[in-house]
Amino acid sequence: MGAVRLPDGKELTVEPGEKVRDVVAKVGPRLLRDAVVARLNGELVDLDAPVDGGGDFEVITKDSPEGLEVLRHSTAHAMAQAVLELYPGSKLTIGPPVENGFYYDIDVAGRITDEDLPRIEEKMREIVQRDLPVECERVPKAEVEKLYEDNPYKLEIIRDLEKDDDIKIYRQGEFYDLCRGPHVSSTGRLGAFKLQSVAGAYWRGDERNPMLTRIYGTAWSTEKDLKAYLRRLEEARARDHRKLGRELDLFSVSEEVGPGLILWHPKGAMIRVLIEDFSRQAHLDNGYEWVFSPHIGRAGLWETSGHLGFYQESMYSPMDIEGEDYYVKPMNCPFHIQIYNSRMRSYRELPKRYAEYGAVYRYERSGVLHGLTRVRGFTQDDAHIFCRPDQLEEEISRAFEFSLFVLRAFDLADFTPYLATRPEKYVGEPEDWGRATEALRNALEAHEVPYEVDEGGGAFYGPKIDLKVNDALGREWQLSTIQLDFNMAERFGLEYIGEDGRAHRPYMIHRALLGSMERFFGILIEHYGGAFPLWLAPVQAVVIPVADHHLPYGCEVEEKLKAEGFRVEVDDAPMSMQKKIRENARQKVPYLLVVGDREEEEGTVNVRERGEKSQEALKLEEFAGRMHKEVV
Repeated sequence: MGAVRLPDGKELTVEPGEKVRDVVAKVGPRLLRDAVVARLNGELVDLDAPVDGGGDFEVITKDSPEGLEVLRHSTAHAMAQAVLELYPGSKLTIGPPVENGFYYDIDVAGRITDEDLPRIEEKMREIVQRDLPVECERVPKAEVEKLYEDNPYKLEIIRDLEKDDDIKIYRQGEFYDLCRGPHVSSTGRLGAFKLQSVAGAYWRGDERNPMLTRIYGTAWSTEKDLKAYLRRLEEARARDHRKLGRELDLFSVSEEVGPGLILWHPKGAMIRVLIEDFSRQAHLDNGYEWVFSPHIGRAGLWETSGHLGFYQESMYSPMDIEGEDYYVKPMNCPFHIQIYNSRMRSYRELPKRYAEYGAVYRYERSGVLHGLTRVRGFTQDDAHIFCRPDQLEEEISRAFEFSLFVLRAFDLADFTPYLATRPEKYVGEPEDWGRATEALRNALEAHEVPYEVDEGGGAFYGPKIDLKVNDALGREWQLSTIQLDFNMAERFGLEYIGEDGRAHRPYMIHRALLGSMERFFGILIEHYGGAFPLWLAPVQAVVIPVADHHLPYGCEVEEKLKAEGFRVEVDDAPMSMQKKIRENARQKVPYLLVVGDREEEEGTVNVRERGEKSQEALKLEEFAGRMHKEVV
């Protein structure tokens, strides 16, 4: 006999031959209904796995993150089985769980489009109704190769396995699949699911290999959770920055210019100007100095920085200038270093804080480009801080506080900082890593912000703080970064003359608040759903005359509000007042000001606030005062 130890420390006796499901039933008979797998001695195992000698034991339920992953993996198998039954002769490749769902890449005997997904779903429900036992077998490698002798994809996977040990095969009815597992105990234990889309995918991501059909789906423990997720998806689609960018005339991408290169339209550019003006003044208030740097640099610069050695695949091909290679810059840091190194620095001059809206260019494959959030050319709110060791903690604290201030200014107040520590392979001295990591930790704790530790997640050249922000839909985005760099300081021989008259190496800190302006703008569009707050709205108010003869008064209202510093337009389009109201409401303008006979006589405007059904008449001065208060 043996025993298992539960997370609360309690021990249960295990009889010889008992399976995981037997132990789960002992823990709680009702728990067996929600259990999908268990963790035994740190490893996830099927409910039908033997417990053997016992050990540490934890029940994994269907609504836990790990339980959901198992559920999604098992749903991928059910989908693969449905495809094989509907499209005999198809060849399976891989079908992993992913965030919120799963996919399977299949060499389909025939053709599958989005229109075919309901039919496949129906077959999957039939497989669930059959409640087929899902059984794990360990099969000799040679026998597995025979099972897949007509499937070159699976054979390639099998032959890549280094060991000749028995291989796991999971069966459910006539269906079987090569898989590590674990899985639910029967197809009847699957939860709620929906197939979402069909796409093409090269085998193993290599464009030289065959193109496969990739089917995406989502799976949840309950129908309620599935419906909630689909509602979130619908809301995300409504907020998609690419859709809103077109509808609100904010930006575009031209095939003639090139993919991943953004054209900022007047309205989008106005928002960008407002963001940059706010950020520029905030930087000055926080002791930064603005610098500018070229878009290209000699190859030797990038050799010294290490980019040509470690980052060249993301850099564009060099251009020949008078027999020398020049590269467009993928990063701004080497240029800021050159500014620092333009003369010897004294300890009295430090810290130096250089900031730049620097345009950079990085090669991205066309398949991963995505609106504003994945582009080839973008502008960073980049900054680099050079400081003495005794200034490090204060500089990190200041940078972190600055990050919080800027994010909160854009209503991005829901965030989690991650402290990324030293990885296995690193450059620099351990004592420098220790000092820098402690300074980062102290900054987080001094501001009393809950944070998580990303153990070993730092770059090879230094630890960092990453601020990940949750938007209005609860999606997490990586924005602000405070990153120590021991590598470039060494490569470029950064120095300052200390109080002792000797040369010392300063600490170098990379710091971004918004990151890429393009990516931040895309996030902001979706966060606000295109309904920007008054201070950021490209057009803050539109004046709508009831009839053409009210146009002169409408222009008078426009001029007076412009004189107050507001961005106002008169809609003089040849259409009805009602249509103008509808069109401008679709443009998400914060205020619509309707003016007719009464408004002209009384010097008022009829105010319709965005999202409100009611309206009110206000004196023009009173309305201007309201706007002034709102934008402060």
